[in-house]
Amino acid sequence: MIENNYLNFDKKVAIVTGASRGLGLATAKLHSQAGAKVVINYMSGQEDGAEQVALDCPNESLCFAADITQDDQCQAMVQAALDKWGRVDILINNAGINKPVEHNDLDGLSAEDFHNIFNVNVIGPYQMIRAVAPVMKIQKQGVVVNISSTSGESGYGSSVAYSASKGAVNTMTKSLGRAMAPYIRVNAVCPGFIATPLWDKLGMTKGEREAMRQGNIEQTPLRVEATPELIAQSILFLASELSGHLTGQLITSDGGYRLGVYQQIFDQ
Repeated sequence: MIENNYLNFDKKVAIVTGASRGLGLATAKLHSQAGAKVVINYMSGQEDGAEQVALDCPNESLCFAADITQDDQCQAMVQAALDKWGRVDILINNAGINKPVEHNDLDGLSAEDFHNIFNVNVIGPYQMIRAVAPVMKIQKQGVVVNISSTSGESGYGSSVAYSASKGAVNTMTKSLGRAMAPYIRVNAVCPGFIATPLWDKLGMTKGEREAMRQGNIEQTPLRVEATPELIAQSILFLASELSGHLTGQLITSDGGYRLGVYQQIFDQ
């Protein structure tokens, strides 16, 4: 029998970056529902969204504006959690950006685009891990969950720069899973397509987005839509003691999409 305390987050403090909307919002709420005290990180200008998330969280929370590309702001966010609760147990590196460009359009991405995407998607998570590492080592326990993407495994995705950044996140997860042991576990969730605000930049009509959503469901063996709430469950698993023997692992959470649907081999 699995004891309930494996999913007991009552004494845990979690930091969720990019938590004012989309997957970050769903993740912050689910961890709060599991009992954790949550730092809801958001960018300047997203105050209303962050405050609404806090209202929807049943447990204690702290809204904190910080740009994770700025190391001093990462350090300040961790310090704010320590000042309020005295510990940090979980870091969920969710904040991310993209710029949708066809992969064969080599002129569609500039060096500046690459720098911007890597700053948020790779350097930001690294700086957040560096900020929480000292307290987690003192506690002799801590968990990091990086939000990557199947594009980092396959090379598909909204742009070459985005896919490359998620590939870097995957490599960093493996490197730090090794380097941060034995006290800090570092894993990553790799979702497929999720209908979050990050995809608003695709410029699709409502009908086009619905057709894309249905197409993804039809090509997924489990025939389920990858909602933020569903992916947040995979994140919660990696943050919990149920995954206590995992580190440096990439968990693909896409309903089997990358496998492809079953094609009958023999005539019936």
